[in-house]
Amino acid sequence: MATETTQPMDETQVTRESGTGLDENVAGALSYLLGFITGIIMYFVEPENEFVRFHAAQSIALSAVIVVISIVLSFIGTILTSLLFVGNGGSFALFSILSLLLGLVYLVFAVGSFALWIYMMVRAYQGKTPRIPIAAGLADRIA
Repeated sequence: MATETTQPMDETQVTRESGTGLDENVAGALSYLLGFITGIIMYFVEPENEFVRFHAAQSIALSAVIVVISIVLSFIGTILTSLLFVGNGGSFALFSILSLLLGLVYLVFAVGSFALWIYMMVRAYQGKTPRIPIAAGLADRIA
């Protein structure tokens, strides 16, 4: 479950601009737009703004985690498919079921990753700082 911090804001405080001239909430949301690509761009363009740098670093870390998990799932799928074609009759059914289950796991992972991407952009735009457990730890080291 993601934890979240909020920057203190009162009625008189306006949204601060980032070094790019964008409001910091817009720059934070843009950090997630194209994953690690915009994360890296915003990280180097914003050396002063901690809010944008954290979101950029978390975008880089989150993208890396998602890519690694996708590669692992693809590798397992390749192994299962290879075993499916070399197996005998009894193992064919087992590897078929395992391949189907892996496909469902990958589908859930892909939909969850998409939902998390949208959530992170929206929360950054709202000025919030949700901390995704693994990615936030990596982002703290980067930022």
